[in-house]
Amino acid sequence: MKRSIVWFKTDLRLHDNETLVRAIEQSDEIIPVYCLDEDHFKITPFGFQKTGNFRAQFLLESLNDLDTNLRKLGSGLIVVRGKPETELYKIVKQYEAFKVFAKREVAYEEQQTEARVEKEIWKLGCTFESFSTSTLYHAQDLPFSIKDIPEVFTNFRKKVEKESSIRSVFQKPAHIKSPAMPQLRLPTVKGLGLQPVIQDPRAVMKFTGGESEGCKRLTSYLFETQLISHYKNTRDGMIGSDYSTKFSPWLALGCLSPREIYTELKKYESRFSANESTYWLIFELLWRDYFRFMMKKHKHQFFLYSGIKDSANASGLQDTAILSQWINGKTGNDFIDANMLELTHTGFMSNRGRQNAASYLCNDLGIDWRYGAAYFEQQLIDYDVCSNWGNWAYLAGVGNDPRGKRNFNIEKQAEEYDPKKLFRNLWLKTTLPL
Repeated sequence: MKRSIVWFKTDLRLHDNETLVRAIEQSDEIIPVYCLDEDHFKITPFGFQKTGNFRAQFLLESLNDLDTNLRKLGSGLIVVRGKPETELYKIVKQYEAFKVFAKREVAYEEQQTEARVEKEIWKLGCTFESFSTSTLYHAQDLPFSIKDIPEVFTNFRKKVEKESSIRSVFQKPAHIKSPAMPQLRLPTVKGLGLQPVIQDPRAVMKFTGGESEGCKRLTSYLFETQLISHYKNTRDGMIGSDYSTKFSPWLALGCLSPREIYTELKKYESRFSANESTYWLIFELLWRDYFRFMMKKHKHQFFLYSGIKDSANASGLQDTAILSQWINGKTGNDFIDANMLELTHTGFMSNRGRQNAASYLCNDLGIDWRYGAAYFEQQLIDYDVCSNWGNWAYLAGVGNDPRGKRNFNIEKQAEEYDPKKLFRNLWLKTTLPL
């Protein structure tokens, strides 16, 4: 009996999941496992929770949905808590697994965890194999090696669009053979040491974790409402569920595959029409790819104050009082304060808000940008290590922006994107019932 373990991480889906498909091909039985890594629920060196309550709630919902979908196919999900290298070792030993299949990591901490797991299970004669499942374009299909990827996004995009192709999606398995799986045991958000989530009525929408909900949102945005047809014009909105796709939370945990989005988008174009907006969604997915490939290229540098620039690493301003004002929406700038209050109460912020909030922290307040990135890591329901740290470095002038440090004119931005103060009034003047 050849048994293998599928170690789910940020690929919590059955559709377009090469890791799962390859494990089924090579095994008589598979054991799907997710480890609630104890390090993901600790305080970071910047003083914030690594995982805040909004993302934790979304994760638990996604794990519950994954277990439900696995059981429909004859399997189930084992969720363990602790250090992945310790917990996966135990499961390999218990089931006498010959191999662990997993999604391939590119960020520094995640790679270190992966290496420790591989080292431990090797003691039991168990091997480790990983697959790239997070990007629209596969790394092997790029027209350059990782070390030669252009530092400027536009150069990267033009060459990739011209010379590379997007692979077909992997079909969802029709059946999964597993040994008898124990019933799912999930902690609560409170059980993870976090405050329970309270849904704020001002939130852009209610994000519910899981592949099922992600696919519903995809179908709704493309086919039921056809909101995609106006995406390029509305994407800089700030209120409500319709101004942008809102796919990002499901993409971040891998509940949605970027290639699945692309595949459905092509169906939409063939059924209705292609326009600037349908292309712009692909354009945004390319940005997501780019930050992941940049993380693979530059490794730990994205977590340094100097980023990927050649300047010597320096110590930025660490004024906790000023940082606290920014976090709590008490800077005195109504546009920034409204955006930060939205993040505090909902775990979400528009793209326009994120850019302004980051620029304000770095340029107007002079705070070390990494504190902003670390706070976003705690708060954002759609936190993605590559996109978050890559974008923050970009705005701080130590990333991939060819123009250097971008200093947003916050007042001008507020006038352009919230001219009637509807967003600011929503968050600064709306009183909620007790």
